[in-house]
Amino acid sequence: NTTGFKRDRASFEDMLYQNIRQPGSQVTADNQSPTGLMLGTGVRLVATEKIHAQGSMVTTKNALDLAITGGGFFQVAQPDGTIAYTRDGSFKINAEGQIVTANGQPLEPAVVIPPNASSIAVGQDGTITVEVPGGGSQVLGQIELARFVNPAGLQSLGQNLMRETAASGAPVVLAPGAEGAGQIMQGALEASNVNVVEEMVNMIETQRAYEINSKAISSVDGMLRFLNNNL
Repeated sequence: NTTGFKRDRASFEDMLYQNIRQPGSQVTADNQSPTGLMLGTGVRLVATEKIHAQGSMVTTKNALDLAITGGGFFQVAQPDGTIAYTRDGSFKINAEGQIVTANGQPLEPAVVIPPNASSIAVGQDGTITVEVPGGGSQVLGQIELARFVNPAGLQSLGQNLMRETAASGAPVVLAPGAEGAGQIMQGALEASNVNVVEEMVNMIETQRAYEINSKAISSVDGMLRFLNNNL
């Protein structure tokens, strides 16, 4: 249920092998072994990768709920002066009228809503317009999105935020809808892209695999006990 959450995928690799017999070794003076005998020593978790697939859109009709349809991240200013990135567009207004996240971190570039604004409109290109008394409108600025060559290389910080790393590459800041950047949808939020049914099936498969291995160990233990008691 976390807004803008991207599911993780674990990557495994096999570990070192014990080479009992090398493939291609000489069986006799004239013959070579077409195959070898190599015993594996198990597998290990080598990486977790964020799957940045689009989540479903949930309509909220809240003017400050913004969703990105397509690629890109909102930019959020951190207390130390650095920029963090998020897909969570559930923004609020603080006491100074600035658009901030639920944790009070301001949107970058900064946008300040006048206290006399009667309504807020955000276009698909990120343009922020407010209605002011007297029937006029005022353009306050434009939301910019950051894209990365390798978004899976971003480092998760918690609080729905991510940070640039050497693996992700430098951010390319674009206007929404320009050069492959996604567009802004006002009054909606991007839900998590976790598929509950798929995760349940994966959990059942993992549970059954554990049970099979557990029963195999129990069977071997029973055979060894029988041999030990009867021989």
